[in-house]
Amino acid sequence: MAHLNYKHLHYFWVVAREGSIVKASKLLHLTPQTISSQLGLLEDAIGAKLFAKSGRNLILTEAGRVAMGYAEEIYGLGDELMDVLRHRLDGRPMPFSVGVVDVVPKLIAARLLEPALELPESMRIICHEDKLENLLADLAVHKLDMVLADGPMRSTLNVRAFNHMLGECGSSFFAAPDLAKQLRREFPQSLDQIPILLPMPGTTLRDTLTQWCAEKQITPTIAGEFDDGALMKTFGQAGAGVFCAPSVIEREVVQQYKVQVIGRTEEVRERFYAITTERRLKHPAVVAISEAAKRRLFGME
Repeated sequence: MAHLNYKHLHYFWVVAREGSIVKASKLLHLTPQTISSQLGLLEDAIGAKLFAKSGRNLILTEAGRVAMGYAEEIYGLGDELMDVLRHRLDGRPMPFSVGVVDVVPKLIAARLLEPALELPESMRIICHEDKLENLLADLAVHKLDMVLADGPMRSTLNVRAFNHMLGECGSSFFAAPDLAKQLRREFPQSLDQIPILLPMPGTTLRDTLTQWCAEKQITPTIAGEFDDGALMKTFGQAGAGVFCAPSVIEREVVQQYKVQVIGRTEEVRERFYAITTERRLKHPAVVAISEAAKRRLFGME
């Protein structure tokens, strides 16, 4: 059985990133003829063409796109290995770059990421908050080690990454004390025509809440729509309306925002995922987060 020639794969990876053999030859300090012949040997070994011509540039074939996904992962792991060893040898904290989708509640994100700071190896967490698509783009080029999301990555997105479910829970509804007292007895029908604060349209939770309200035949009055969940809770604290949050952080929400629980439902499920370029989790921080989420936060084990 023929083994993969990693030198040939590296040449392919550079050509694919640069879009032409001439540009790659300048970076690799090799002649274009040398790179062309090495690419030919790689294509012969795998039995498929990796590039097709488009004017003066090269574009990846279907086989090339598959090979590029694996090459990105291989060389990304190589960079990660060097980074890990370098920080372990000099005693510096190992950086752990995480992308947090902007609709994930801050309290949930903090609880989920906390186990990374409890590892024997010293970790320095670097958090970036953005839309899922932007974070996945950074994950694909290994600027991030993990993306924390409120739903799985859709198959329509052209990113080689894998969904790892961390857990799921029901939802609790909150309001300022005076409003909560009025609504608690007849929940959830008491929410009909009552001001409610919601995530922006198109988010997973917004879609789930809309469906749940329709099934219960209740029509709350939308008093506000928010990109920022923390800001939404602050408006709820001020009495602007009812809001929803995962039941696993119910106690923290009550304590931090001085609100009260109106009611709970298991029908509005919130799910949280770690999205990584690893099919099987290997990064120590991601492994710790996954294990702790299932054991401590969501009680799935």
